[in-house]
Amino acid sequence: MTQPLMPMATAVWLVDNTSLSFKQIGEFCSLHELEVQGIADEQVAQNIVGLDPVVNGQLTWDDIKRCQEDTSNSLKLLQDEIPAKIRSGGARYTPVSKRQDKPDAIAWLLKFHPELTVAQICRLVGTTKPTILAIRERSHWNMSEIKPVDPVLLGLCKQGELDVAVAKSAPPAPEVVPEEEGAETDTSEAADVSKGGDEEAVTDS
Repeated sequence: MTQPLMPMATAVWLVDNTSLSFKQIGEFCSLHELEVQGIADEQVAQNIVGLDPVVNGQLTWDDIKRCQEDTSNSLKLLQDEIPAKIRSGGARYTPVSKRQDKPDAIAWLLKFHPELTVAQICRLVGTTKPTILAIRERSHWNMSEIKPVDPVLLGLCKQGELDVAVAKSAPPAPEVVPEEEGAETDTSEAADVSKGGDEEAVTDS
């Protein structure tokens, strides 16, 4: 088990009940530091009830106190005797309460990261190609109510996932082709030969 049960709810509880840094909470819950800050600012996870990781046996108060005293320390997740089954493949699951936020997230991605492909946007926010195309062409049935909002702040994807997608879509840096020295030499030699021929012509005349 590499992250606690219900990471977002666990982060909400840690923000409300401890003095841990955003970085410490983010590392423990596999969230970006900005996502944790969004929780503290009540911009993210407003309707999520905090989940106590101490009660469910994933963390100890001694470990919390150790990390509160020294922000360079990291929380240690207590391992289950029976490892959790890791989900492989399949579409990203989005809670019902957040599905209405998807169009806003798609509009934000199309506006600020037009380099992203349709497939990448589908993976980031768990949407479909027709929905993306409808918003891009402004033919979505609810277009007048759609406002661009960062999907990270909406809790639809992680900042790290967005950064990776943007990095993959970034155009490659142009290659600098060095000038060939041979071409310059040939040009100068040709100029010298031409000059010499002109001087001979003047002498003969």
